[in-house]
Amino acid sequence: MIKKSILSLMFTMSFSTLAGDLEQLRSQLNLLNSFTAKFEQVVKDDQGDVLQSGQGEIALQQPNKISWQQEDTLLISDGDKTYYFDSFAEQVSIFKSEKLIQSTPFILLTSNDENLWQKYTVKMNKGAYTVTPKSLENAQVSALVIRFEDKTKGLKGLEIKDISGQTSYFNFSNATVNPELKAEIFKFDIPAGVEVDDQTGN
Repeated sequence: MIKKSILSLMFTMSFSTLAGDLEQLRSQLNLLNSFTAKFEQVVKDDQGDVLQSGQGEIALQQPNKISWQQEDTLLISDGDKTYYFDSFAEQVSIFKSEKLIQSTPFILLTSNDENLWQKYTVKMNKGAYTVTPKSLENAQVSALVIRFEDKTKGLKGLEIKDISGQTSYFNFSNATVNPELKAEIFKFDIPAGVEVDDQTGN
C-alpha cells in the first residue's frame, strides 16, 4: 500500500511538473505577438557529422503566420495555406496549414490552439524547452527544442530533430520582438512558369 501510494505521488508530481512546463512555455510564446530575426543553420546527422549549413531570415506573427527565407527556399504561411517555394527547382508546394500543424510542433511557436497543444508534451531542462508529440504517427519532427534569450529579445535558438535522426540547429541574431509587420510579408504570389504542387485538396 505504501509503495503504491509513493508511486502514485511520484506520478502526480511528474505530471504536474510537465503541465507546468507546458504552461510556462505558452506564457513566454504569448509575449511574442511578432518576431523577426536572422539565423544561421547547421544540420547534423545522428552521428553528429555536419551535413550542411546556411543562413536566412525569419518572421513570425500570431496566429499561425510564418515567413522563413533561406537561400533558394521560401516558406510562407498566411494562417490558412502554407507555401514552400524552391526557386532552384522552380517549384512551389501548397499545403493546408492545419495539416502541417498536426505533423510538426514548429507551428506551435505562433499557435494558441488548446486542442493542438494537448497533442504535445513539454519538458524544461537547463533553460530549454523540449516539445515532443504524444504520437509519432504522420509526424515529421520527433522533438523541437526552444531556447529564449530573455523576455525582451525573444527566441535565442531552435533545434529540430526529425524522425530520420537528423537535427537542425538554428541560432538567431538581430532579433526584434513585437515589431509592426506588414501583411504582405505573409502573402505569397506564385511566380509565372513554376511547377505547382497543390496538396490542399488531399
